[in-house]
Amino acid sequence: MYDIPLFEGRKLSFERTLVMGILNITNDSFYAASRVSGKSGALERARAMAEGGADIIDIGAESTRPGSHGVSAQIERDALVPAIRSIRRELPDMPISVDTRKASVASVAIEAGADIINDVSGLELPEEADGMASIIAETGAAYVLTHTKGTPEVMQHDPRYGDLIEEIREFLHEKITFLEKTGVGRKSIIIDPGLGFGKKAADNLAILANVDKFFDFDLPVLIGASRKGFIGPASVANAPKDPAERLEGTIAISSLCAFAGVGIIRVHDVAANRRAVDMITEIERHRL
Repeated sequence: MYDIPLFEGRKLSFERTLVMGILNITNDSFYAASRVSGKSGALERARAMAEGGADIIDIGAESTRPGSHGVSAQIERDALVPAIRSIRRELPDMPISVDTRKASVASVAIEAGADIINDVSGLELPEEADGMASIIAETGAAYVLTHTKGTPEVMQHDPRYGDLIEEIREFLHEKITFLEKTGVGRKSIIIDPGLGFGKKAADNLAILANVDKFFDFDLPVLIGASRKGFIGPASVANAPKDPAERLEGTIAISSLCAFAGVGIIRVHDVAANRRAVDMITEIERHRL
């Protein structure tokens, strides 16, 4: 797999599975322990993630959990820009991703020091898609293209598929074609099949069981499973509806992804998942 060049000499190199740490500057993300407040809280968490072995830090100021209603672009900008600037000063070599669905927010985040736009809208917001594509093309930022089925407000209202994997693949192909026609370089795109974004539990598990079906795009694949709801029933007897009970299941998925050759895993618990991925990498190194 090729490297993805970022800004100021930074890059994503896929010699092993990369660990993206989730940094939420919001008061309503589904996992309370992931939330931080303000620039100082964001910087402290970023330092901890870097020490724990993060390859990328993904900063978001709008929850996209099922049922969430979003926030204004101004609220996002006010939270993100100071945090990104302070982290960039403190960690000049760390790739920073901005988790946003809004083109205007992505633009100021890139100016503040972000390298990657992690957009879970899947370019499905008509008022944002053209602007987002233009920003990617003009700046050369890397872009995470996520499959989704509906907005966070409604995406979990009984989503249905005829052929799950093929429908996701068709969606990704269509959006990649759109981006390329807009002038986005194909090698700046990362694809995410969108666990939890318009998917039932069985759909999420089927994506993980067939993750190799997304490799023939010849683009890095990102998996964001960390502590999501489908993990509880699959890994904990009489599973409580508590994300705090889903660490071991998350680590199992991270290990599966590393073994399969997934490019990036997006996680809350950087150090624990880093160790699991490094163990898989070391085992793979001894393959005869």
